[in-house]
Amino acid sequence: MKKLLYIVLLFTITSCADDFLEIYPDTTLSEGNFYQSQQEFILLANGCYIPLRDIEKDTHWVISELISDNTSFQYNILTGEAVRGVIDQFIITADNRAYAEFWNLSYNGINRTNKLLVEIDRPEVEWKDLAYKSRSSGEAYFLRALYYFNLVRQFGGVPLVLTPISAQEALQIGRVSEEEIYASIISDLNSAIEQFTMATKLEENGRANLNSAHGLLGKVYLTMKEYDNAEKSLKKVIDSNKYSLLSDYADLYDPSNKDYTETIFSVQYSENSRELSNRFIFMFAPWSSKGSITKRPNINIISAGWNQPTLDLLNAFEEGDKRKDVSIKFWNGPDWDGTVRNIPYTGKFKPPISAPDDRTGDNFPVLRYSDVLLMYAEVLNQQGKTGEAASYVQQVRDRAGLKASLAGYGKAQLEELIAKERQVEFCFENQRWYDLKRTNKAVEVMTAHGQRELAQKDFLYNSAYQIDPHKLLAPLPAEQILINSLTQNPGY
Repeated sequence: MKKLLYIVLLFTITSCADDFLEIYPDTTLSEGNFYQSQQEFILLANGCYIPLRDIEKDTHWVISELISDNTSFQYNILTGEAVRGVIDQFIITADNRAYAEFWNLSYNGINRTNKLLVEIDRPEVEWKDLAYKSRSSGEAYFLRALYYFNLVRQFGGVPLVLTPISAQEALQIGRVSEEEIYASIISDLNSAIEQFTMATKLEENGRANLNSAHGLLGKVYLTMKEYDNAEKSLKKVIDSNKYSLLSDYADLYDPSNKDYTETIFSVQYSENSRELSNRFIFMFAPWSSKGSITKRPNINIISAGWNQPTLDLLNAFEEGDKRKDVSIKFWNGPDWDGTVRNIPYTGKFKPPISAPDDRTGDNFPVLRYSDVLLMYAEVLNQQGKTGEAASYVQQVRDRAGLKASLAGYGKAQLEELIAKERQVEFCFENQRWYDLKRTNKAVEVMTAHGQRELAQKDFLYNSAYQIDPHKLLAPLPAEQILINSLTQNPGY
């Protein structure tokens, strides 16, 4: 029987290489002989990333990108659409396992961070360098904040658990308000910043760090519409001078030369093992393309065809936008009904470099410097600093080849442009649905999008795209209502 939390934490991790954060359980250690040394806490911190890796490769894209107007799916009469396709069409129910998997993995991650934060201050732990203690604590605070940030944006108020608890205690914990969750997130990120400040000499590619925490805190404040606080947090990332835009947008998505110049925080993947890898291109290529896109004809992709770019996304790119050809590719061949078409698919995820099977190693970006620039522009614009804000939007557009001056833009005009920039800059990166919700555009945009989709696709359900306001929050998984006696969101 699944519980709210995974209470017993038995996992192990390999050590981390210089250029890749290895966060995969390799051998099982009991709690009786674990958490005694600096190295064991480094490994324990590594383990806090594991559920995030699984969330991003399996479920998060379904409930944050596929659900938006950016992407849909290639119809497949053989495999159906009972889990993912119905979410795309806003036929959302509490028994959909995508939400249950997201919930369970998120609380798995939260429980891991709770365990570290409780154990790390034990006086018998041997630290050779206290900066490692600070870094590990900072990672736990950051990741717990990120897990809760994604949960609250999906479900609203959720159970708030900040210490390891027993199975019986888990059954007694109810939901708290969104405000309480956000207060905890802000507290955790401020704690992460405090800890990371004492560990800057230990920053490593693939790990959360001081600027990750400032950037995420800025996004949290932006979501809460606390623009002054968001401005302060985001400005710290900009003023650090540690990140910059890559000159070529395509270089962001090269798994053979992973980016840490523009990418502030990303989920790390590797072809080295099944557990470390993802299967993005094997899920997102048209299923009818077989091996022509994946370069692995030995791998059956009959269940692929997800996150297919919509006509709305294709039309969102301006003429001459260099990002379009990077983000969206076309395959000419038979579609689901046998008709030969130019079928769009995402170009951001690549075939394996050397793995002979379906293991791919594209990192998944969570926070990029372009995100910081566009968020900073947004908060400036919301505070009436439109002229200053335009210069930060211009930086992102210049890289895309859109060099027309933004001088003279008014507040409303720039606000609309920023929203469009975010749509195309971060397509397939799990941001669109959250952007639509926090800007109060979700019902309007998705209703119009649904009407266009229904007009184009005769295979959609008759009940598709009924965009009721209650669907802005996902339903709590049915099992949590049953087992933990949680209150369901209205409308479900």
